[in-house]
Amino acid sequence: MHNNYHFLKHLSKEIAQRLQTSWSMGITAPLDTKKGMQLAEAFSQNKDELVLGFCSAHQDFFIKAVLRPDFACFSFPNEFFRAKRNSVDLFKTLQGKSVVHVVQHLNERAFTLFFEEGYAMLFKMHGGRSNIVLFENDQFVISFHKKMEKDQVLTLAGMDRPITQSLAYFEETEGNIRALYPTFGKNVLKYLEQLGMSNATNFAQKWSIIQDAVHNMEEVGFYIYLQQNLPQLLTFPLEQGELLHHYSSAIETANNFYYEYVKITSLAREKDRAKKQLNKRLKQTQNYLNKTYGKLAELDDSNQNEETANIIMANLHVIPARAKSVELFDFYHETQRKIKLKEDLSPQKNAEVYYRKAKNAKIEIQKLEENIARREKEKKELEQHLAIVLEIENLKELKKYLKNNQLNIKQQQASVDKFPFKRFDYQGFEIWIGKNSKNNDLLTQKYAYKEDLWLHAKDVTGSHVVVKYQAGKTFPNDVIEKAASLAAYYSKRSNDSLCPVIVTPKKFVRKTKDLADGQVIIDKEEVVMVVPEKF
Repeated sequence: MHNNYHFLKHLSKEIAQRLQTSWSMGITAPLDTKKGMQLAEAFSQNKDELVLGFCSAHQDFFIKAVLRPDFACFSFPNEFFRAKRNSVDLFKTLQGKSVVHVVQHLNERAFTLFFEEGYAMLFKMHGGRSNIVLFENDQFVISFHKKMEKDQVLTLAGMDRPITQSLAYFEETEGNIRALYPTFGKNVLKYLEQLGMSNATNFAQKWSIIQDAVHNMEEVGFYIYLQQNLPQLLTFPLEQGELLHHYSSAIETANNFYYEYVKITSLAREKDRAKKQLNKRLKQTQNYLNKTYGKLAELDDSNQNEETANIIMANLHVIPARAKSVELFDFYHETQRKIKLKEDLSPQKNAEVYYRKAKNAKIEIQKLEENIARREKEKKELEQHLAIVLEIENLKELKKYLKNNQLNIKQQQASVDKFPFKRFDYQGFEIWIGKNSKNNDLLTQKYAYKEDLWLHAKDVTGSHVVVKYQAGKTFPNDVIEKAASLAAYYSKRSNDSLCPVIVTPKKFVRKTKDLADGQVIIDKEEVVMVVPEKF
């Protein structure tokens, strides 16, 4: 009900008092041209927010209007410090002009500030269609949300909705509350039930209850309840619900409602964002594990390759030259076995090929098992983080936890016009990736510093990858692995099951004049084996 007509009546009246001018109900009321405060500035520094600053000889008054599609509300900060950047002046024709009157429109979620020289500013608080519209002599000039084209045909006189509200009309409409009080809303209807509406047996009793409710809402008293994990602003007390605050000032109520709403919804949004990111990482980790377990199962048995090599070595004298295959006795399993050979290699060289396959398979299996162990640990940690995040009920505590545990994961790839490389952010570290040979040189020679980490797929062409150094921080293994996976993905080995990737500080990477674009000399390196994966 923070935008309900019955609350806005109180709010607009208090605004008139703060602006040191007069107030009335309905546009047809005679205007008192008592000059109030002047509009000193009107500006926006967020897409759906407008700040109005009024001043007099002795004090200032600020109105902050939030006009988002999902939430529209007022707040009245005691002071407001305008940002030096990303701030734009609006409604410039009103600046320096005094407010002369405030009108609350009849039965409508809207009020108007009248200024001298025939200007007026309409505050239309219609939920997702809320807007602020400027008029000159009742003619549309401009609106805050320009895309709301229907607001261009509004008139101030047309904003009033005079309705006959009497017992006779109530009886004539057969007790249709909505017809007489379209401003009530579901919360007021619940309040009528609380006052005993369902027990009333005739129109007179029901009308008496309605008048009691209207009288109570006209009294000064405002309540903020917590309902379904969101604050609700009401102009009457409820028998059920968690009462957060009770105030006598509409402006104070609006300020605290806005604070409670932002506090609760900001926590919910931050928690939901963290939850989605953690679930995304869990899904990525599980996909990696499934893929790696599959690759582990698909790998040739290293013992089988070694056995094949031993069988060949034991039968060198019976294997014909340039044979594509041979059938030999498998003394491990006591059976005949067909073995494939490379015809351009000698039997001994073929045995060496199988020995090398056995050795590589053992290395690959060992690396996959290490990766699986690390990712299983990461999965467990992510599950623990998710459980803790869901239990946190304080926004500041949540942000601190996410920051301390490097859980703010944002993929940020700048456009070509703004940044020359592919750029990603992973666990707080920036990863930059070259796009072609010349671009690789630009990255390594001009943009990378000696303490940055430099990566490249080994023995094949591919992108240079740089992880930007952060003072006082070491590069976490997960970040190195992620960057190495990207280096593998953006190389000729992108389709391999495993790819060796060079990892070294950039200070060990140099280029001489005789080298082609993208080519470098590496003085010191380590090699890691990773699965090629895009971000």
